[in-house]
Amino acid sequence: MLITTVLAAVVLLCGGAPFPSPPAARAASAPHGLAPVPEEFVSDVPWRWPVEGTRRVSVAYRAPVHAYGPGHRGMDIVASAGGTVVAPAEGVVAFQGVVVDRPLLTIRHADGLVSTFEPVESPLRAGDPVRRGQDIGRVATGGHTPPDALHIGVRRDGEYLNPMVLFGGLLRARLLPCCDG
Repeated sequence: MLITTVLAAVVLLCGGAPFPSPPAARAASAPHGLAPVPEEFVSDVPWRWPVEGTRRVSVAYRAPVHAYGPGHRGMDIVASAGGTVVAPAEGVVAFQGVVVDRPLLTIRHADGLVSTFEPVESPLRAGDPVRRGQDIGRVATGGHTPPDALHIGVRRDGEYLNPMVLFGGLLRARLLPCCDG
């Protein structure tokens, strides 16, 4: 079991498929085919989950092979249309507006981190400071996400990373002894 967990963590860190959910979690999410993030993968990290309710990832992060390759540069989470979105961490609004067909909000955080939420309608404007847990807008519709989802993208110094690292959804990889002697 421990080896399976470690291998699953390595797959996720490399941009592979999400963790298989335990049978109880699969049963609880069967109507939507979505598994909640198991509590053992949720740690006490500085970023707050941006919507109320069970943490459910509908489309996981998939790193592209190269800068212009296909992938999913963020994650989609289950979120009710019209539901409140809160800031996961302190920062300053860098952009708020419509890009193509979707309203989005971008927050610049410490350590070179930038988070983007779409589709989100917000009264905030570029330059507005935000606190962790502050209401930043409402889940809207548009873009590539279905009406019951919120896309979250995170970049550090311009490079996309898996948002679950900041939300505590990945286990830390550990090296295990492989052989006796």
